[in-house]
Amino acid sequence: MKPFTPKLFTVLKDYNRQQFYKDLSAGIIVGIVALPLAIAFGIASGVSPEKGIITAVIAGFIISALGGSRVQIGGPTGAFIVIVYGIVQTYGVTGLAIATMMAGVLLVIMGLARFGSVIKFIPHPVVVGFTSGIAVIIFSSQIKDFLGLHIHNVPSDFIEKWIVYFGAFSTINLHSFAIGAVSLLIMIIWPKITHKIPGSLIAIIVTTIAVYFLAMPTATIGSVFGTLDSGLPSPEVHQINFTTIKNLIMPAITIALLGAIESLLSAVVADGMIGGRHRSNVELIAQGIANIVTPIFGGIPATGAIARTATNIKNGGRTPVAGIIHAVTLLLIMLFFGHLARLIPMATLAAVLIIVAYNMSEWKTFLSILKSPKSDVAVVLTTFFLTVIFDLTIAIEVGMVLAVFLFMRQMAMVTNVGVVTRELTDDYDESSDTMAISRKIVPEGVEVFEINGPFFFGAAEKFKEAMRALEDPPRVRIIRMRNVPAIDSTGIHVLEDTLKEAKRTDTRLVLSGVHTQPLMALVNAGFIDTIGEENVYGNIDDALDRAREILGLPKMGRSKDFTPNVKREENLNSGERK
Repeated sequence: MKPFTPKLFTVLKDYNRQQFYKDLSAGIIVGIVALPLAIAFGIASGVSPEKGIITAVIAGFIISALGGSRVQIGGPTGAFIVIVYGIVQTYGVTGLAIATMMAGVLLVIMGLARFGSVIKFIPHPVVVGFTSGIAVIIFSSQIKDFLGLHIHNVPSDFIEKWIVYFGAFSTINLHSFAIGAVSLLIMIIWPKITHKIPGSLIAIIVTTIAVYFLAMPTATIGSVFGTLDSGLPSPEVHQINFTTIKNLIMPAITIALLGAIESLLSAVVADGMIGGRHRSNVELIAQGIANIVTPIFGGIPATGAIARTATNIKNGGRTPVAGIIHAVTLLLIMLFFGHLARLIPMATLAAVLIIVAYNMSEWKTFLSILKSPKSDVAVVLTTFFLTVIFDLTIAIEVGMVLAVFLFMRQMAMVTNVGVVTRELTDDYDESSDTMAISRKIVPEGVEVFEINGPFFFGAAEKFKEAMRALEDPPRVRIIRMRNVPAIDSTGIHVLEDTLKEAKRTDTRLVLSGVHTQPLMALVNAGFIDTIGEENVYGNIDDALDRAREILGLPKMGRSKDFTPNVKREENLNSGERK
């Protein structure tokens, strides 16, 4: 395999008509799911709504065509809202375009320098800290539109913003509040009916029709932004000089780091869901090219989106063709129905973003980290408060420094150097892995999620986020840990939350390929007693046989040389200690 080969070029060698039909269906569904989010992210970022769609179309196409993941869906995401809004307020739309292009160049350089595998090792408390902070800021930014408050200029500072809100509560528009409340209810209730059509789209359709036919006095996209363009704009060349680069270098670095972290988190989780491995450095190069090209057409920063990626996987998408079709679907919607977007109420879009903020907040994980070692608590609180009170750029800078120290501390506890080294090389070839899940027979009703490397702590939380986007929970979920050399209290908390959610949805959880250190840590934490020794196995064949036993199916009986008994493992370890 040549270095920096996009996944599209690899999968087309064995592509067939049956897979095309699956990719076509998945791409159209994801395109519909992405529409309301693209509009909402564009507005929340301080630009016009069509720029969000333009980003999803152009960046989504490039990331799928040139990326290192089979199933990654690219586009605007909530993580960028805070930094993009700040850049627009300070440097204008032109400054945003230049900063995004600079970030794209940095991403390409990171990919060519093979930094993709290194970024995987950013500790989870750092990511949770600034992600939760971003969620709080997004929520705060939507109060004005959700309540219909009469405020001309909303301060960017968090504390000043809430002071202004409290002073303007007497100007609440009850029609806007009603529209926002109804939208929230629809998005909360609709997933219980189906995940095929996103609740955000249903909320937009219902509330837009209500506002239009009842002539409700509430702000809409049209009343705020005027007439919207329903086509791709002409390319625009921006003048860049040394002074501009100097002023925008820190925002550009922030965009690049956020884009790299978000895209690789999403790609790793997608790997676990399909049993594959992405090419980290190729993915970074594709993200970089997308962020260089998209601003030329008026777009905003883009990265991998985990919820849309999970939707793609669940609907049968298994190649980058699905992502390309998703981009084409959005383009057609924009060309033929884009003019109708001006009727959408601003309160509805505020409700969409409030749901996005809630999903981003990771509040359960945030609270669980507060029960972790003091070093993790200090990191998550530092990055959180720096993000909310001061600035996301400062939070990223401080967070990266803390990440270096945490990484050294975590790696000092990892004795399996071979696994860590393999993660850094990023040269995995799916075709050479004889134990790949794609080579196994997985019964219907069973899902296998594979965790890879010390990146587990961040990926597992994104895994839970991805599961929220799926419609029907499986009867058995196998978590494969053959490439997890070590686990700490944060990882154990995530597994405990995953087990609780599995019990709530009547899903049986099975562990496969657990190494000695993670196994002993789980035993000491009491997790093995909770899940049951009969659900912990040394290899995937035995785990699949356990799944068949739970489903009442006959075992395959492929593995004869391993006894999945935790006590036996404990005895072996105690013998080694002696």
